[in-house]
Amino acid sequence: MRKSSNGFGGFVKSPMGVVIIATLVWHVILLVAKIPINYYVSGFLLAVDLAAAYVLRDRLMYFFSQFVLPIQNPKDRAEIYSRVKNFETGERGPALFIKNGRVITHEGEADKRGPGVIVLDTASAVVLRTDTEIKDTVGPGVKFTKENEYIAGSVDLRAQWLFIGPMANNRLLLNPVPASAQKDYSENQTRRQQTSGLTRDGFEISPTVSIQFSIKRPTENKPTESGVTTQYGFDANSVRNAITREVIQLKASENSKAKMDWNKLPAHLVVNLWREYVRKFKLGDLFTSSGISGLQTIEDMINKRVKQADVAALDDTGVPTGEWVPSIEFKQLEARGLQIMNVRIHSVLFEPSIEEQIIQQWSTEWLKIAKQEEAQIREIESLTETAARDEASKKFAKIASKHFSARPAKPQRNPFKTLQLLVQPLKDFIVTESTANSNMEAELRKLDDIWKWLLDNSTDTPREQGEPKG
Repeated sequence: MRKSSNGFGGFVKSPMGVVIIATLVWHVILLVAKIPINYYVSGFLLAVDLAAAYVLRDRLMYFFSQFVLPIQNPKDRAEIYSRVKNFETGERGPALFIKNGRVITHEGEADKRGPGVIVLDTASAVVLRTDTEIKDTVGPGVKFTKENEYIAGSVDLRAQWLFIGPMANNRLLLNPVPASAQKDYSENQTRRQQTSGLTRDGFEISPTVSIQFSIKRPTENKPTESGVTTQYGFDANSVRNAITREVIQLKASENSKAKMDWNKLPAHLVVNLWREYVRKFKLGDLFTSSGISGLQTIEDMINKRVKQADVAALDDTGVPTGEWVPSIEFKQLEARGLQIMNVRIHSVLFEPSIEEQIIQQWSTEWLKIAKQEEAQIREIESLTETAARDEASKKFAKIASKHFSARPAKPQRNPFKTLQLLVQPLKDFIVTESTANSNMEAELRKLDDIWKWLLDNSTDTPREQGEPKG
């Protein structure tokens, strides 16, 4: 009953209903007023009014429907007009909005199977299907769906960051905890086990691993079918592969399998690579104070395995063999339409006793290295001091011999005069080139005293050899 009343109310509010109701009311007024009615004329006028109302309503609906969505071509105008018409009849499909790869919808909207519309932001893409086949891959913009088409899956085109393993504040995970903290302890233990691996000498360690990945982006960024060019890049084949190609993960229970989502595959591959490489190193090899540590080697090899088609092989002790082997992980990512941009290994968690042992080892190595560096510094200082002394001697000789290096001169018979010629350039250099300080002033005073002594003795010395005094 309620549905019927709503339908009648909707009809009365429509242009066709308004024309019919107005015509009936007008004829009732004519009958009450006993005014003659020509029913043929009235029927003709009613038909003309209905046709005019229908055409006007249809054209206005076509015009205003173009402003409902940001459409850009005539084909889309006809599609949105069709969807608006179907909206009144209730025979429409879903009207959905995809934001950052997530479907935003009202309750029951996604279950509709008539012709619908999907609006995707610049970071989203979807794959459409029917009950029997995959139909289309849709990028950012507006997509008009056909009858029985629905979303098979959606992806976020932006770069994703994934952190697995224990967090930096979970350093005491392996210590006993009170009963009140058992829940948090269990959750932290689960995170620890995500990246747990054994070294070659049998120690269990769990690092924190960060992974940056995304749907594989095209080499050339082109507009989508709707004319939208997204800054995140849209490659239809990569999106289709990420959603439709399944990776089956075996679980612990017998014959138990589960489909792995596209955004879980990078972590799965990186963890397996971590466990493969950590088995090649002893615990002590992972942490070194000089050179490239085992952790750095593992991080570098993981990045190469997920980014390159071929990588250098390592033997069971982590030493390169010189052989190049294909990277299965890179091929798996490429087949699934994914790419990993970066993998980083952060803090490493292990038994507290092992941590104390490593700290003790580091302390011993640090003291040894510090003593070696101290000896090297002293040796460098000694060499520098010797070189500086030699250079100063050369410079002193050059300054003191200034008056003797210009041109050959006769031998000076007065030795005090010769000393004056040696002292004078030194005084001039100190006065003009050296900054004023207490040490230089003292040296200058000493040279003045020497100069005075030379002057006093020079006057008492005969100017020529063999001459008597006075």
